[in-house]
Amino acid sequence: MIRKEYTAEYRKRAKELISKMTLEEKVYQLRHPAPAIPRLGIKAYNYWNEALHGVARSGVSTVFPQAIGMAASFDADLIGKVADRISTEGRGKFAAQDEFDDRDIYKGLTFWAPNINIFRDPRWGRGHETYGEDPYLTSRLGVSFVKGIQGDNDKYLKAAACAKHYAVHSGPEAIRHSFDAKASKQDMRETYLPAFKALVEEAGVEAVMGAYNRTNGEPCCGSKTLLIDILRKEWGFDGHVTSDCWAIKDFNEGHHVTDTPAESVALAVNNGCDLNCGDLFAYLLQAVEEGLITEDKIDHALENVLTTRFKLGLFDDKSGNPYSNISYKDVDTDEAKALNLEIASACITMLKNDGILPLKASSYKTIGVIGPNADSRAALVGNYQGTSSEYITVLEGIREEAKADGIRIFASEGCHLYKDRTEGLALAGDRISEVKAVCANSDVVVAVMGLDATLEGEEGDTGNEYGSGDKPNLKLPGLQQEVLDTIAASGKPYVLIVLSGSALALDNDADRANAILQGWYPGAQGGKAIAQILFGKKSPEGKLPVTFYSEKNTLPDFEDYSMKGRTYRYMTEKPLYPFGFGLSYTDFDEKITCVNVKASDGQTSGYGVGDPVSFKAGDKLDINVSCANTGKYDGGATVQVYVESGITGAPIRQLKGLKKLHVAAGATADTTVTLDENAFVIFDENGEAKLNPGTYKVYVGDSQPDARSAELTGKTCAAFEVKIG
Repeated sequence: MIRKEYTAEYRKRAKELISKMTLEEKVYQLRHPAPAIPRLGIKAYNYWNEALHGVARSGVSTVFPQAIGMAASFDADLIGKVADRISTEGRGKFAAQDEFDDRDIYKGLTFWAPNINIFRDPRWGRGHETYGEDPYLTSRLGVSFVKGIQGDNDKYLKAAACAKHYAVHSGPEAIRHSFDAKASKQDMRETYLPAFKALVEEAGVEAVMGAYNRTNGEPCCGSKTLLIDILRKEWGFDGHVTSDCWAIKDFNEGHHVTDTPAESVALAVNNGCDLNCGDLFAYLLQAVEEGLITEDKIDHALENVLTTRFKLGLFDDKSGNPYSNISYKDVDTDEAKALNLEIASACITMLKNDGILPLKASSYKTIGVIGPNADSRAALVGNYQGTSSEYITVLEGIREEAKADGIRIFASEGCHLYKDRTEGLALAGDRISEVKAVCANSDVVVAVMGLDATLEGEEGDTGNEYGSGDKPNLKLPGLQQEVLDTIAASGKPYVLIVLSGSALALDNDADRANAILQGWYPGAQGGKAIAQILFGKKSPEGKLPVTFYSEKNTLPDFEDYSMKGRTYRYMTEKPLYPFGFGLSYTDFDEKITCVNVKASDGQTSGYGVGDPVSFKAGDKLDINVSCANTGKYDGGATVQVYVESGITGAPIRQLKGLKKLHVAAGATADTTVTLDENAFVIFDENGEAKLNPGTYKVYVGDSQPDARSAELTGKTCAAFEVKIG
């Protein structure tokens, strides 16, 4: 993070620059396309850029797996490496664009990522932009991503990250411009705010973006509670706040908390919104005239915004900034492709395997590959994507892997992604006969189904009959289930691969498919990664960052922001596949070897396996874990630590510790997971954090300690008790 003395220097320089501006110049510097002011040596700059899973919307860059896919890796260190590569490419592209005087949208170094909203409901279309349903996992991955984007120099930012959408935003998309998300104080502090807090306090995130919706009555981009009381005063945020795009006009047009645009912009800036994605801040001139806001408030907002540009080194000689050495040659390198393949492989989550995987070349002469996502580039990338110089679809990856063994591939689209026919003049189900032919001529079938970002995504970005971006239900759309029924009826063994950014109800195929892989939107190298796993060159290691619901499960009302009944933390019904679950080709035996409690005075108490552990405020608990790979494949083991309080009204259990290990076949790796008092804190109905006396259970394993995970894995977690008194 940048040292405080440099930040103070940048703020002083920003103030000096602002003092030389006219009011009109100040106002126009507060919109995302900030114009040049030649007389002051200020170049034009566009703050709007995207880097959710790679530098987006500005030409060629590495297209990594969508955020929800990266979350399935449960690997904060690897996501940090991805973010570092993204900011390297961002710097390289910026250097080239700046050289040729291109300061258009998507060309700056202020990246509006990550999206750390909680994926509370599987119907939400933008959920695949997030790191899943768990606040702890989201915070760990988000902190690593921000650190990777912003770099480790103490004087300059490599790029500026942005935590969005603050706060609570997670659908419905269709009414986000007028919706009031009502959340209890407990849910705010326990679920919706922790990741934002972590990114501010631990990662020093440079920017925060407000959400479109209201939260508990206040529009998020003009909420004194969120932007001043919590973000600035409580958490000590020292960067700038940007609105979501054209969100300020929602104040008067959608939320009706103001009557005029001038009132809207005054409300936003007075309550802590510094930058306007959009054009409404032009009304600040009128707002000053009407006495709705002072010029000093505008100066302060601009100071926050310009300080970020100083931190990026945009007003300094390039020779003193180490990040200015990055060039366009650092974009789309072989190293970036290798990292992309690595993270794609780590994302793939195996939900079922009766032994058919990995596919053995000696067992199959022909393989049928069927489904609308089999040869789809769109299903690789999700939304907010860049342009890859190379895409490898699942079909292309399988062909390449099968070629060396002389295996013939039969292929069929099977059906349109969501329509009832692939050709406009044909009858419904116009590829079913081809599906039957492929099955008849294949020894094994790989079905590649799911969604893409035309079906789930942001309001205004999706273009199909479902509209608005949210899913109407959790079923496979169109004729996909009919195609799967046809494959099953053929009697041929089949592997189901689902490319989607969210949970789908897979009840039918959970019973009859020989294997199921959740591939997410695995990035431009995704087809190669999936094929390597199918043929056993890599072992799957992904874990579910969201609950996969059964068709039998009850979903709360989509517009209800209470966490009751939602996600693994509050769900009482048995899911189809639980959060934290994912199979491997190898086996891991995770054991607790000992537990040590370090008191604040430096004294350490050791405990044997299974002994009750005494703990008090200020202590730290070290759990020493031994992880043995007892199988035949090298693999990634995910050490998950859950805490159960047993307190009425609290979450059933919560993920509170995480370590990713890579262990060779036959080898053992040791690690330590540390829990502090925050792992045992419970929020009451007033949102107050309390370390309640009592007996807590701590579980350690490669999944949740729930009955469904035990049923699916055949394993139980190691456990011990912690007594707080």
